Amino acid sequence: MKISLLLTGNELMTGDTIDSNSAYLAQSLKDLTLVPYIKKVVGDDLNLLVSSIKELAAVSDVLVVNGGLGPTVDDLTAQALAQAIDSPLQQNAQAMEKLEAWAERRGFVITKSNLKQTELPAACEVIDNPRGSAMGFRCVHDGCLIMCTPGVPSEFKPMVEAHLLPLIRAHGQLDIISEITRIRLFGITESGLQDTVDSEFPDWPAEVELGFRVQMPVIEVKLATVGEQARSLNTLWTEKFCARFSDYIIGRDSTRLTEALNAALLNNGLTLTTAESCTGGLIAAGITSEAGASRVFEAGYIVYSNDIKQRTLGVSAASLTTHGAVSEAVVREMVDGALSRSGADIALAISGIAGPDGGTDEKPVGTVWMAWGRQGAISARRFFFPVPRIAFQKTAAAIAMDLVRREVLGLPTDVDYFSELKKKRA
Repeated sequence: MKISLLLTGNELMTGDTIDSNSAYLAQSLKDLTLVPYIKKVVGDDLNLLVSSIKELAAVSDVLVVNGGLGPTVDDLTAQALAQAIDSPLQQNAQAMEKLEAWAERRGFVITKSNLKQTELPAACEVIDNPRGSAMGFRCVHDGCLIMCTPGVPSEFKPMVEAHLLPLIRAHGQLDIISEITRIRLFGITESGLQDTVDSEFPDWPAEVELGFRVQMPVIEVKLATVGEQARSLNTLWTEKFCARFSDYIIGRDSTRLTEALNAALLNNGLTLTTAESCTGGLIAAGITSEAGASRVFEAGYIVYSNDIKQRTLGVSAASLTTHGAVSEAVVREMVDGALSRSGADIALAISGIAGPDGGTDEKPVGTVWMAWGRQGAISARRFFFPVPRIAFQKTAAAIAMDLVRREVLGLPTDVDYFSELKKKRA
């Protein structure tokens, strides 16, 4: 099958918006053993859009048009498709129903501009968009399946899995038997994974394709099989892979690190509190971004200055003077203070030098101390991440959360994060 992609939007042409949708679609098409045929990017120009749709539809089995479904005057996809396939625009009852439900759920008033999103070519059917106000839509024109989709990645990506791939499979009458397993890992590099597979699984079968995709802060590993023995082969080698890398696995499919941490706490009946300095609340924000966080999260303390560390968490002036804010002694006292004030079962504390200034020969920029644990059982570790400030904060926050996850699950916490995987522990 020849599958083409037409992306539209002046923001893509100027570089104000970086295209991630085409990469996501290309990765997803691999599940059907397909690759894109043509990718074209155009601005918000009606005539150019019409000619591009005609051009690509004439040489493709499937055309995915991405972007231009919004309520403003520069959203031209519906109008362009109507002209390209000679099908007049009309209000689509299903699109109107979806828009009304979307607005009601949010307490919004539907405006005249919003109504533009319900005007679709008469020949089209709606493709559901559960996350946004603009419905996707599709038609078959001269044998080509044309699917128009929103440009917002958080709306586009779920539609790929739920609707686009099944429609492509049905249109091409694909009878490929495939089995896909996605595993999410944290704390190891792609090269570490690949080297370990190569050395410890020399009999890895060619029928089981192994693919890696970095989705910071995690790595997604995909095991894909095609053929009559797909399911059994996939199951067998997924079990072997998971057994080997069990310490690093946070979940399947789209599992997030924060989701894995919260699930570990909930399943073990534990609550957590955080005491953050250099990450400024990033850890607490990540934990509370997950639904149901109130069942596992007690409080988050942002104690940036030395004075607030003393007054809020009871960190001693002596420790701050003798060891400095970025020290094992201070983060241990931050944990003690957070536990006693919050009543949580476990506390996590972090203090570091994010830069670009503030480092010394003894404690250069990128130094960070973390402590975690329960009353009477507190652990601490020092790390060094010589990366830009934002990257430092995100990396430190992710590792700190993983240390707590490991603590709760009884996994080793001496893992050498992001280095090549060492020999399996006995």
